[in-house]
Amino acid sequence: MAGQTNAAPVIIKRKKVVSGGGHHGGAWKVAYADFVTAMMAFFLLMWLLNATTEKQRKGLSDYFSPTIPMNRISGGGDGAFFGDSMFSEDVMAQRGTGANDQKPTEQNEARGAAGEDGSRDDDSDFVRMEKALLARGGESNTMERLLRHVVTRVTDEGLVIELFDIEGASLFMGDTIQPTPRLLEIVDLVAEVLNLVSNSVAVQGHLRAYPVMLKNNPVWDLSAGRAMALRQMLQDAGHDPERLQRVTGYADRKPVTQDPRAVRNNRVEIVLLRKNR
Repeated sequence: MAGQTNAAPVIIKRKKVVSGGGHHGGAWKVAYADFVTAMMAFFLLMWLLNATTEKQRKGLSDYFSPTIPMNRISGGGDGAFFGDSMFSEDVMAQRGTGANDQKPTEQNEARGAAGEDGSRDDDSDFVRMEKALLARGGESNTMERLLRHVVTRVTDEGLVIELFDIEGASLFMGDTIQPTPRLLEIVDLVAEVLNLVSNSVAVQGHLRAYPVMLKNNPVWDLSAGRAMALRQMLQDAGHDPERLQRVTGYADRKPVTQDPRAVRNNRVEIVLLRKNR
């Protein structure tokens, strides 16, 4: 039997299938964004640590603390009472834990952690001393020029009174322990202010870094010698030697500028220690 001539032809299609990785989605974008955010936060933290003072870092820490309303030491407030309250008998104030009487006795008055170890009293004394020292700048142009060499700051250790060199106006004669007349005048002023309180005192000497090619680097001997010279100057100015706690030379190990060789690093420091130290 002959085949049918009008039958539809059979067409076979061959489809080429290419297998690949397919679409991966956008998860990698989220991971990359998290990484960039974390790095930005890290560098911001590093910048804040370098650009802020100890007090400012304490305030930032308190700001992000979840227990800030109950903080016993410092609320970081900047209002009229700096975080304190007039009604310490009724609420937990910044520097106290509240009391149980309208007229508390010495035993049950609101004192808080800061008051228990005397640091609150120290802080008020430090503020008073800073004001007394800086107020001398308005007495005369000479006193104002002298106080350009003086900065103060409050640390956990106590009140630091820093006496430092200015370009073209040194406190010591060259690389010696011989004081200049301007340093003697500054020390007389500082000794007078130190007598306002009875806290112990520490004296510290610091120097700028010298070139590394020096065969005999004088930073250790010179910083210790200047600290000892400052101790003697304070004693000659009427400061009680029994209040002296220590005399230390730090060489060039604690620069206050990014350039360790800067003249600003030549300084001596008088630390009025806290009473609980």
